Amino acid sequence: MNGEDDRLRTDNELRQDEELRELREFKEKLKDPVFLGTIFSKLAEERASTNMLMKEINAKLDKLVELQTKSVTAEKEIMLPEVDEQIMRYLRKKGKACAEEVQMQFGYKGRNAASARLNMLFKQRVIEKVQVGKKVFFTPK
Repeated sequence: MNGEDDRLRTDNELRQDEELRELREFKEKLKDPVFLGTIFSKLAEERASTNMLMKEINAKLDKLVELQTKSVTAEKEIMLPEVDEQIMRYLRKKGKACAEEVQMQFGYKGRNAASARLNMLFKQRVIEKVQVGKKVFFTPK
């Protein structure tokens, strides 16, 4: 065990000596103006390259924001049938309503018809859906 410890210590010392030698060589290179000029030149090239990448990323982000804005605008311009427009006016006036309330307000024979219309408006992203207990309420966006 003692011989192995000595060998490990010797390996560590050799590694440390090698690292110190490399550091001294590098320290000497730092005194060379040509070496420093080369490093600064490479640094400037990398910075220019990074700036170009950042400009490309910013341009792509701007494009995404533009597309998102167009998407939101397009959603607002959805043309709806007259019945759906009436439902939208009712929801805006009341703030929220469930399928049963829409059924009574618009004279649907069953709750399924009112629910289907409301779910269609929800899928078109014109209204939002919130479940409270067993009831589902719809609100305008």
